[in-house]
Amino acid sequence: MRRSVSWAVIAVCAALVGLLSYGIASTGENTSLDEALSQGERPEVAALEQPLPVLGDGTRTGAPADYDGKVVLVNFWASWCDPCKEELPLLQRTHERMQEEGGLVLGIDSRDLTDDALATVARYDLSFPNLRDRDAVLGRKVGAVGYPETLVLDRQGRVAALARGPVTQEWLDRVLPPLLAEQA
Repeated sequence: MRRSVSWAVIAVCAALVGLLSYGIASTGENTSLDEALSQGERPEVAALEQPLPVLGDGTRTGAPADYDGKVVLVNFWASWCDPCKEELPLLQRTHERMQEEGGLVLGIDSRDLTDDALATVARYDLSFPNLRDRDAVLGRKVGAVGYPETLVLDRQGRVAALARGPVTQEWLDRVLPPLLAEQA
């Protein structure tokens, strides 16, 4: 009995060490983008060139990098995420305004069932393009740690801003006008 308890304790400790190590490694990767932005850099993220299926159209693909020359607000969302759904009307209004100034909102639906994602797009009458990152592969590559998350790409396709959590009108008003005013 004592021997099996000892092995159980060892197994639990090993699992905790593994999880802690993974958490530290993940945090290091996820903060590199935050650190670059905090130092005034605009990093290029190669993962943004990865093609993803267009939501609702299995024959076409797209990628955030396809929109060079435009300011692109890339929003990672999911239909089961309440804060994501709460910000969708704001993102739709933002998309309509950005189009007039050479920009757009690009949604990246993640970890979701296609039917649920399409129902969300219909419910909120979203006209901005949405790509499907079913297993959050792109999200992990760019260091997304939760939902919603938003990256803003400048006209050269570099990351110029990052919001972890829901965006606000105040954040958008601070971040977007200077980027939209820049020439390609």
